[in-house]
Amino acid sequence: MRTITAYLIALTMVACGSAEPPPATEGGGKVFDIVLSGGTIVDGLGKPRFDADVGVKDGRIVAVSGTALDAGDAEVFVDISGKVLAPGFIDNHAHVQTTIHEHPLAENFTRQGITTLIASLHSGDQPWPLDDYANSLDVAVNVGFFAGHTWTRQQVLGMANRAPDHDELQAMRDLVEQSMQQGALGLSTGLLYVPANYAETEEVIELAKVAARYGGIYVTHMRNEGSGLLDSVNETIRIARAANIPAQINHHKATGVAQWGQSEQSLALIDEAREDGIDMMHDLYPYTASSTSSAVLFPQWVFAGGREELKKRLSNPELLPQIREEIRRVFMVERTGNDLSRLQFRVLPSDPSYNGKTLADMAADRGLPNNVETGIDLVIELQLKGGFSAIYHAMNEQDVIRIMQHPLAMIQTDGDPVSYGQGFPHPRSYGAFPRVLGRYVRELGVLTLEEAIRKMTSMPADQYNQTERGRIVEGAYADLVVFDPETIRDTATFIDPHRYPTDIDHVIVNGRFVIRAGALTGERPGVWIKGPARPERAVTENSSQ
Repeated sequence: MRTITAYLIALTMVACGSAEPPPATEGGGKVFDIVLSGGTIVDGLGKPRFDADVGVKDGRIVAVSGTALDAGDAEVFVDISGKVLAPGFIDNHAHVQTTIHEHPLAENFTRQGITTLIASLHSGDQPWPLDDYANSLDVAVNVGFFAGHTWTRQQVLGMANRAPDHDELQAMRDLVEQSMQQGALGLSTGLLYVPANYAETEEVIELAKVAARYGGIYVTHMRNEGSGLLDSVNETIRIARAANIPAQINHHKATGVAQWGQSEQSLALIDEAREDGIDMMHDLYPYTASSTSSAVLFPQWVFAGGREELKKRLSNPELLPQIREEIRRVFMVERTGNDLSRLQFRVLPSDPSYNGKTLADMAADRGLPNNVETGIDLVIELQLKGGFSAIYHAMNEQDVIRIMQHPLAMIQTDGDPVSYGQGFPHPRSYGAFPRVLGRYVRELGVLTLEEAIRKMTSMPADQYNQTERGRIVEGAYADLVVFDPETIRDTATFIDPHRYPTDIDHVIVNGRFVIRAGALTGERPGVWIKGPARPERAVTENSSQ
């Protein structure tokens, strides 16, 4: 392995892992660029709320004052009486790793109060070279990236369903090393999906060791969130222990009716791992439906070798009974059961008229019964036509609440960058963070406001080495959101998803308004959240074995 001593020296020159944002104003002569006056501060650290004025200068919070700041000292003075001022929200997982440049204003995220997106990619490509892409961005929000296992494996093995040989594994290690050197926060996996699903645990451990040497963390969409939930949590713990790397489970959930309530055991496993000295966290989105491709309904081995091989297997009369039986098991145990109305199309390229409708709607239109046998016939037909993405209503709210209340849980959207009115997204892309504050804080009392804000701000900030973000203290970067705690709510639904949340008034990124008085400003002050996530854990060549 090449030496990484020079890299470690470079790490000491980066205080908190992100680029310094440009000054918020050009030549402003006032004491403050912005004063937010009269609001109630929820500081992101879990402390009780308090009333104070906040002054911002050159992208930083420079005053948190219990005494009113003078309007004459500010270039922009905003009265936020009756509103809460909190740190900008940090989204632990969004699907933006190669597309954020196409949605530079990230409006469906910023209107949720999100100021930082973490692109912990699971099943797609990663930017390459990572540093070239990240440095080229001119966007509204801060963005962090990971080295992607799926992309890395595809570069070396394509869609092959086998383990790498010695040289292939080394080639994969080299790619992860280069991604870490270029600024990745760590290694991310999507072990549910092909071709990552073809990897044995040992392969992931070897790549995680590389990320660990550079101070990275391991973030995962686990291999199975249904019948294999507990085994998958144990696999994550095994990887973290063997690679000596901090671990984070993305969108922790228990899918399938048979697994409802199993979050109690999965959380216990996380607690046991922490007691055993493993640095382990997790996150979730506040919905009882997931969203992913139709490929998850099939045994993953049918996709080995690509589309033509899939067609051959699905037309093979000797294999088809086995494939159908495995699809039946996925429906009944892992996903939506015998009710096809619980599978809702997001995007069906072969027949867009069904976008937003359900598999039961399609069955009814064809005069077919609403049962799993019909579902098997239809999904095989549709997969051969190119597949689809869908929303799977297969989770229980008590599991969502139990996971949300866990002290190590953070919040994410699992969202896509979307253009208003285009496509049929999961409502989480528009409403995840406001939904926590409206439904789970205000209506259900699942969390206090201070607890919820901490899960959205300082907890993820610290997870990604951003200790100067995610908190309202003097000297921190001015990533801020102003909202009405009595009325904030998500309005996007599974039937009508293109709806922005209500009562988020202002969003500030690095001292500049990206949302002001509810209106998009067009500003693009976002910076690259550069890795690694744990620079203090990076080791020299001589100490890494």
